[in-house]
Amino acid sequence: MATKPNGTTTKNPTAPTSNPTPKNQTHNPKSQKYNSNRIPYRPNYRHKRRGRSCNCRRCFCRCCCWTIFMIIVILILVAIAGTIFYFLYSPQLPSFSISSLKISQFNLTTSPDDTTRLATKFNVTLSTKNKNKKVVYIYDPIALKAESTNQIELANGDFPRFTSAPNNVTIIHSTLSIVSQVLDVDSISSLKSDMKRKSGMPMRILLDTKVVVKMDKLKTNKVGIRVTCDGINGPIPKGKNPSVASITTAKCKVDLRIKILRWTV
Repeated sequence: MATKPNGTTTKNPTAPTSNPTPKNQTHNPKSQKYNSNRIPYRPNYRHKRRGRSCNCRRCFCRCCCWTIFMIIVILILVAIAGTIFYFLYSPQLPSFSISSLKISQFNLTTSPDDTTRLATKFNVTLSTKNKNKKVVYIYDPIALKAESTNQIELANGDFPRFTSAPNNVTIIHSTLSIVSQVLDVDSISSLKSDMKRKSGMPMRILLDTKVVVKMDKLKTNKVGIRVTCDGINGPIPKGKNPSVASITTAKCKVDLRIKILRWTV
């Protein structure tokens, strides 16, 4: 006997059901669960930093190399110019020698207040020779000084400016004197000890001046020079006759005095 189906229908529980997504639905990142093990994203700038540092180092190295190269080139050019200058002019320092030294007065006097004073008078003659063939020396006024081996000033004087031509000899004659110089106890004992020597009082003559070197149309700046004449023994004069100092072992040395900032070399 056939049965008619009724008006109701039954759904199959195993059949999949469709769940359509609305068109206007958007993704909400806050709805995602937080993962504690997740590493946050960080942009990597190491490559860019390394590139910039490498470029800076290369620029610095190039600057250093070019600076060193330029210094070497300048030194080479200066050496070449100096060599050419030397072979063209063959410059030599002037030479000095002492010709004579006479002591007309040498008195130590003590006043009633126990003050000891020194009065002296020297006549000195020196000569300077320019050995160069193409170099001219232009001297400023020369300051002369006689002093003992213990650097006690005995007399002083000067000589006017002059020009020394090539292969020329110039005679320097000057009178050195001290009218009344007060001495301390150490200086007095040192001078009295030197005055008792049989060979005469050991002393030296100092010359200080500045010189300009002229070579054709070229001129240098003023350069200081000091001339030291050692090996002089002067006996003390007795009476009115001057004594003649022994200069057989006297030698004069020329030193350049170049100022670097505040120091004199």
